[in-house]
Amino acid sequence: MKRAATFSTLVALALLGFHPAHSQDMPRVRRTISTLASPAFQGRGYVRDGDKKAAQYLCQRFEQLGLQPLAPGYRQSFTLDVNSFPGALKLELNLGMLRFPVLGSTRRLRPGIDFIAAPASGSGKVGGPFSAVPIWRFDTLTFTSSTAQQLLLRHPWHGGGLVLRAADERRLITLPLPLRQHLDSAALRLTLVPKLTASLAPDQATQMRLEVLEPVWNSIPSTASGPTVALVAARVEAKLQRQYHTQNIVGYLPGRIQPDSFLVVTAHYDHLGTMGRRTYFPGANDNASGTAMLLELAAYYARPENRPAYSLVFIGFGAEEAGLIGSQYFVEHPLVPLNRIRFLLNLDLLGTGSEGATVVNGRVFERQFQQLQQLNAEHRYLPALGARGRAANSDHYHFSEQGVPAFFLYTRGGTTAYHDVEDRPETLPLTTFPQVFQLLRDFLNLQGAAMVK
Repeated sequence: MKRAATFSTLVALALLGFHPAHSQDMPRVRRTISTLASPAFQGRGYVRDGDKKAAQYLCQRFEQLGLQPLAPGYRQSFTLDVNSFPGALKLELNLGMLRFPVLGSTRRLRPGIDFIAAPASGSGKVGGPFSAVPIWRFDTLTFTSSTAQQLLLRHPWHGGGLVLRAADERRLITLPLPLRQHLDSAALRLTLVPKLTASLAPDQATQMRLEVLEPVWNSIPSTASGPTVALVAARVEAKLQRQYHTQNIVGYLPGRIQPDSFLVVTAHYDHLGTMGRRTYFPGANDNASGTAMLLELAAYYARPENRPAYSLVFIGFGAEEAGLIGSQYFVEHPLVPLNRIRFLLNLDLLGTGSEGATVVNGRVFERQFQQLQQLNAEHRYLPALGARGRAANSDHYHFSEQGVPAFFLYTRGGTTAYHDVEDRPETLPLTTFPQVFQLLRDFLNLQGAAMVK
C-alpha cells in the first residue's frame, strides 16, 4: 500500500503548473477540488487543523494570483464553539441472545457508512469486547398515553439506551420535562434515519447519540426478547472545542476606474472534518466546487487585460458549516464598507448542473435576476435558471439582511451526495462548470467588473 501524500506535497502538486496568465480550464479545476477534498485536508474541519490547512492553501493561491490582502496575510481571524469527534467511534450489535457475546456473534457497523455521531453527541462507552447492553424501542404511545408515560418513567436502562425514528425524536420536545430528563439519562440514544447527513453543533450533550441508517438497522435480525430490541456495545470520543480559532481568507483586485466601489465573490472553504480516527467528509461538491469557481474567477480577473473597473473582492469563508459564522463575523467586522458593495455573488454546490441552477434572492433582486436570465438565454449556458426568495442557507444571507444586494447560486441535478462520505471528487460530474463560469463572468462584467471600452 502506498503512503498517503502529505499536506505539503499536495499543495505543491496543486500549485505546480498553475499559470495565472491562462484562462479557466477544467484540469486545473479538477486539481483544486481533488486537493481540497483529499484526506490530507482532514475534511477541512476542526480536527487535526483541517480548516487551517485549507486556509493556508487558499492563501497560497491568492498570493500566486497577485491578489492583495485585505487582512494581514489574507486572514481575518475569529473564534467559535464546535463539537468534534477526534477519537474512537464504535457501534457493535450482539446478534446472540445473551449480554455476553461469543466469537462471531457480533456485527460491527461502519462509521460514515452505517452510522454517524449526532452533532451534539457526548462521549461515553457502553459494553465492550465481552459484554453488551440492552437497547429499548421507544413507544410512540408515550406522546398520547399517560399510562405509557408512567411506564417510561419507571423503565430502568440497565446501562443501555433507546432507539427511535428521526420523526419521533423531533417530537420529544413536546413531552413533559421529567420524561425528557429520563430519556436523557440513558447512556445511549440511537436515531434511525433514511440517509446519513452529518452536521456540526456548538454544544455537547451528556449522552452518547448516534444516527443509524434505518435500512441497515432493519436488516439486522434481532433475537432479543421483551421490550429490548437489541444488545449493543458503543463508544464515542467527543471533544467540545470552545473559542476555537479559525479564519476567513480575503483578497482583492483594486479597481482601475472606481476602486472605492466593490463587487464581491464568496465561497466557503470549510466542511465537516473528520468523525472518528479514519472517517472524513471530503466535501467535493460542498464546497470545494464553489471554492474552485472563486479561484477561477480570480485567475481570470487577475490577468492584465481583464483587470476590473470596480474593485473585486474574493472571500473564502470559514465556519459556514457551523452556522454561517464566518460570514456573520465579516458583516459585523467588514473589511470594506458594506454600503460600497454593488453586488455579491456567493458560490456553493457548483459541481453538477444537468438540471440548471437555482438563484437564492432571485425573487428579491428581480432586476439583476432578469439580467442573469437574459445572459443565460442569449448564450444558452444552462438548461434552466430558477429563482428563490430569501433563505438563510449560505453565506450570502447576512449580507443581504444588511441591504447588500446578493445572490447565492447553486447547480441542480447529478449526484445526491451531501454532507456524507460519498461527496468525493472522483464522482463529481462538473456537468456545467465551464458554462457557469462564463455566466458568472458575464454577470460580473455587467455589474461593473468590465473596463469601459
